[in-house]
Amino acid sequence: MKKLKLIFSILFIAILAGCSEDENDLSFVNNAPAPQNLSALFTITQDNTGLVTIAPHGEGVVGFDVYYGDGTAEPAAVDVGQKTTHTYAEGQYDVKIVGYSVTGASTEVILPLTVTFIAPENINVTIATVLGNPLRINVSATADYETFFDVTYGEDPGQVAEQFNEGQTVNHTYSEIGTYTVTVTAYSGGAATAVYTEEVTITNPLTLPVTFEVPSLNYTITDFNGNTSAVIDNPDASGVNTSSKVASMTPGGGVFTGGFLTLDEPIDFTENQHDIKIKVWSPAAGVPMIIKVENAEDAGIFYGANAVTTVANQWEEIVYDFSGAGTTAEYSRVVLFFNAGNNGNGDTYYFDDIELFNGSDPVELPLTFESATQDIIWNNFGGANGSKVANPNASGINVSANVGQYVKNAGSETWAGIAIPMDEPIDFSAMQQVKIKVWSPAAGIPVLMKFENMNPHDTALDIEKQTNTTVANQWEELTFDFSDINNANNYQQIVLFFNFGVSGTGESYYFDDVQLSN
Repeated sequence: MKKLKLIFSILFIAILAGCSEDENDLSFVNNAPAPQNLSALFTITQDNTGLVTIAPHGEGVVGFDVYYGDGTAEPAAVDVGQKTTHTYAEGQYDVKIVGYSVTGASTEVILPLTVTFIAPENINVTIATVLGNPLRINVSATADYETFFDVTYGEDPGQVAEQFNEGQTVNHTYSEIGTYTVTVTAYSGGAATAVYTEEVTITNPLTLPVTFEVPSLNYTITDFNGNTSAVIDNPDASGVNTSSKVASMTPGGGVFTGGFLTLDEPIDFTENQHDIKIKVWSPAAGVPMIIKVENAEDAGIFYGANAVTTVANQWEEIVYDFSGAGTTAEYSRVVLFFNAGNNGNGDTYYFDDIELFNGSDPVELPLTFESATQDIIWNNFGGANGSKVANPNASGINVSANVGQYVKNAGSETWAGIAIPMDEPIDFSAMQQVKIKVWSPAAGIPVLMKFENMNPHDTALDIEKQTNTTVANQWEELTFDFSDINNANNYQQIVLFFNFGVSGTGESYYFDDVQLSN
């Protein structure tokens, strides 16, 4: 009312100034009627923000009060010809318009306002399987006029929908293969929604490499001529094979007894990938071993390669030349014969990690230092020196044969380190944590891990994390959380700093099994 009193006062003074003494009759003001024909124009923005513009109108009005009707305590004072804006939730409201005349007389009207949000539009859902885990999918979505999304994965009818926002990725791991209906719902902030569904077929084909480590895969070995095979716990997790699961094979009494694995997809022999590498444990050296690949429909289409074991009672890697297998025939069976050409004597052999091989192992994660053909480049700086060495303490959680050594030479810089480039950019799309086994001469040593892009190296994109060792003179596993990493930056080089921030004194540190993890 203060504003209206001021308007009235100014108007009154103006009237006095404009009238002669004989014209001081103000009865027309005093007798001015109360405002009439009050109304308002409501304009609602169509972007689901709930923003409403209110333009009040009326006759004989010098000002308005607008009560929004949503519980807002104070009204908005609006001059004639002006507007007010207010943000509403979706719903129905009674908006009260009070108009005031020049005398202060008032008239009010209550007008209904309905705020309805439109359904989200242009919904775009991305569903992708996760590299390294075919049972897992990533889901993300965008849409116009949405406030959030939820998703059900179609596996459990009683599952509570998982909510997520635009720009966020959620994931789900299925318990088994099959076809599932993924449903993504976009919410407007009100009652209106938009729904997207997609049929997702989850497959988990057995292909090379065969590691025997994935419980959901079918590792059935079909035996013949009295052979006996099984997938078992690794009886000798040491040397070049510290994995948990391997296959065993005990030949029968015949000359050629063996077993075969049936792959779900044909082996992809190419000019640059025409060898097969396998890890083998034999009770004796010089044992003949044959690997043969066959067509799944016609066993007459095959190619075989021979080798002999070179060590006894320890794991070794054997490479078979399959360059003569060609690239046109489809081979989906891998057939193995141990002590081929000799009668079985009850000896048991073990094998693991059957994979295609192109003559040299790529430098990539996981980095285990066990490959004899890997060409690791050690970029040393600041006085530190890195190299591959025999494991100086094969015990505890790390009994592998070889590890990486980091020597912080006396007088080296506080920032001395080693950088190891990978052959290809590291794929952080599925896993963003990095685990590393570390041996340190002292507890409490700061270890810094950094990732860099290459060719050219943009230092502005470098990302690094730091943690401390917790034990001395024994192996432990450290975890670095890179959940904020941007995979599009193509990080290809890992950089390690031990005792970061302290000058070197000549001490040595060891590390091994650098791998991505969830």
